[in-house]
Amino acid sequence: MRYQVKNVLAAQAELGECPVWSVSEQVLWFVDILAPALHRFDPNTGEHRVLPVAEHIGCFGLTDEGGFVAALRSGVCMLDAEGKITQRIAPNPGDAPRSRFNDGRVDRRGRFWCGSLWEPQDRNGALLCRLDAALNLTVQQRDIMISNGLAFSPDDRWMYHSDTPNGVLYRYPIDDNGEIGEREVLQRFVQAEGGLPDGAAVDSEGFYWSAMFDGSRVIRLNPANGEIVDEIPLPVRWPTMVAFGGEDLKTLYITSSREDRTPEELAAWPQSGDVFAVRVEVAGLPEPVFSAKHQRQP
Repeated sequence: MRYQVKNVLAAQAELGECPVWSVSEQVLWFVDILAPALHRFDPNTGEHRVLPVAEHIGCFGLTDEGGFVAALRSGVCMLDAEGKITQRIAPNPGDAPRSRFNDGRVDRRGRFWCGSLWEPQDRNGALLCRLDAALNLTVQQRDIMISNGLAFSPDDRWMYHSDTPNGVLYRYPIDDNGEIGEREVLQRFVQAEGGLPDGAAVDSEGFYWSAMFDGSRVIRLNPANGEIVDEIPLPVRWPTMVAFGGEDLKTLYITSSREDRTPEELAAWPQSGDVFAVRVEVAGLPEPVFSAKHQRQP
């Protein structure tokens, strides 16, 4: 298939990340981690809203009450529909001054998963955490430098997770209770050969789509063996994450970064930080929502 990539929003985000398609609103939400801000983009009308957030916001999930569950630098919080903190759930279990939250999402059983980024990048000091229905935040995996690429297979039997600077994509068996087994390497990547695995999503056939940071492309991988079966070239060098959207979930949205780039690099890649869309043949899956019933008063 010949792909036509369109720049649908000239966001010029410093670090655009975590695109999430709201099925109920038919809009795309995403973050600029470093601004920090939540963005709401309606592709049908072109309306674009920017909601400032109090701290670096790595990832978030939609909730059933209209706000968000979000992983901020200091910890996991509930945000209202305007991005304001309404409840602090749990502190960052890592070293917050050197380890902010990064990639994450809600799984299909309503749990919120969020991973962190070890900023010095001198060791594997990041964590992967899970927030359950009882609002307990627990560390599920260590030995990570930058947690990324979190996604789940359509049958909920596998969880995928990448470590970007270490150039590795893992998969874990996962049970109904959200307990993960031993991780196994699904694919290894070398940056000089097309970028490193960043944010990702799984389509309805179970194939894994990964934004290849510093690689100017998105790739589609076979979930059984990690083989690259397709790729989409991009007009930006630093794509960060993908999300399936549109009424039929066949529009792949792609966020990107311009963080720490030189004037020369930005002149060569002027669309860095923008949001892109491309039509694909296989639909994605609806993004789950986090249950916020714990907030309701009797």
